[in-house]
Amino acid sequence: MPIDNEPVYRSSVDNYDLSDIDGIEADIAAMEEFAAGLKADLEQNYVPHADLVAEKMLAAPLTAGEFYEFDQFLFTHTQVQDATFRNVDNYVDGTYQFATSAEQISAKYRGSDAFSRAKLSDVDAAFRASGGPNGS
Repeated sequence: MPIDNEPVYRSSVDNYDLSDIDGIEADIAAMEEFAAGLKADLEQNYVPHADLVAEKMLAAPLTAGEFYEFDQFLFTHTQVQDATFRNVDNYVDGTYQFATSAEQISAKYRGSDAFSRAKLSDVDAAFRASGGPNGS
């Protein structure tokens, strides 16, 4: 709703007026299928490689000795390595939490009129229960 005759915000996407959004529809069966596929892909195709990456990154670092520039390189390398390790781990956790939340929401509304019953608070609660955004 415009305030003091200010124009309604419009997306940069043509013909997309945010003032026309009444709600979001969800296909529960598709959500269940997506969640199952996402978890399966994560467990079969990502986690095994993530474990290998973590194993390789945990190898003992070299020592620089008296070579200052090499010591600085190793310090920076270790910082990047740690950030990469956290990103790999966070991707696994976040993706799993997202899939778990989708499963919980779809299970809760399976067989009901989800279009009229599902609320944003339910989605937020599912993420919190799985340790997702703002719930970890």
